[in-house]
Amino acid sequence: MAAEPEIFELSNGRITAKIANWGATITSLLVPDAQGNLADVVLGFDTLEPYLKGMAPYFGCIVGRVANRIKNGKFDLNGVEYSLPINNGPNSLHGGLKGFDKVVWDVVERKDGEYPSITFQYDSKDGEEGYPGDVTIRAIYSLPEATTLRLDMEAIPANKATPISLAQHTYWNLAGHNSGNILDHSIQIWGKHITPVDENTIPTGEIMPVQDTPFDFTTERKVGDRINDVPGGYDHNYVLDSGDEKDGLKHAAKLKDTSSSRTLDLWTDAPGMQFYTANYVDGITGKGGAVYGKHAGVCLETQGFPDAINQPNFPSVVVQPGAKYKHTMLFEFSA
Repeated sequence: MAAEPEIFELSNGRITAKIANWGATITSLLVPDAQGNLADVVLGFDTLEPYLKGMAPYFGCIVGRVANRIKNGKFDLNGVEYSLPINNGPNSLHGGLKGFDKVVWDVVERKDGEYPSITFQYDSKDGEEGYPGDVTIRAIYSLPEATTLRLDMEAIPANKATPISLAQHTYWNLAGHNSGNILDHSIQIWGKHITPVDENTIPTGEIMPVQDTPFDFTTERKVGDRINDVPGGYDHNYVLDSGDEKDGLKHAAKLKDTSSSRTLDLWTDAPGMQFYTANYVDGITGKGGAVYGKHAGVCLETQGFPDAINQPNFPSVVVQPGAKYKHTMLFEFSA
């Protein structure tokens, strides 16, 4: 008997997260500013119904079995060609038509108290959305410090080698989800290179320096400074190659809202990060009747490189049976 979709709460008295077992989705995150004023800093819906009806453009969910795009929905692995559902132009995106964002996960552990956590598990079957082999996936959300949210993702293939690259797809607006666009947010990204893309948003295989381009956020600058120089807006994978480290995690990005001074420092052990400025969000009615328009949020999706399964020079996303895929994200808030 599958569990019913529902929303759970994690709180430590400073920050409060609401997370659904549908897609292991962050639906709300209350974070204080310097004065202690709380704002909900993630785009989403008040109830589960819009998520269940497919109205969310991946708001807050975990995407997989492979995040981002796979060219033509095809790849070869161990001499077998696999075909995936096409759901994004000519490509397969975020696990296909019914990826991990569109299923109910089981809650296998909950801890309250000073360091609350919740553990979700999903068992993905061989052939699901075209992918080989059975895989058990776990996502552990926890509040390890006063204003820190941590996500530990892991996956173990049971019987076949398979590509695995999970990503957390929250749309952030540190001024508050209902406060308009994020073009005045400043961001620093610890990546000196991106993986440039073709007209179908598939990486060319090149690793391109960001220096002297609109993609250069190696020093802090406003998201909107040069967004008009990037056709369509930012939707690009950064190579995380230049950050300091902490507890085995690399500094990926620092996002700051100048109006509230709320700041998000993101740490990860993933090789890449998709920087996406909600270019395709267009008049979605969200929480409290707020209408989310273009650039209403920013996604910082740490990940394996897009289409890595078809790009031999990218870090491999193939996981062998019995081996463990691990991916951690640390969201540190300050003001």
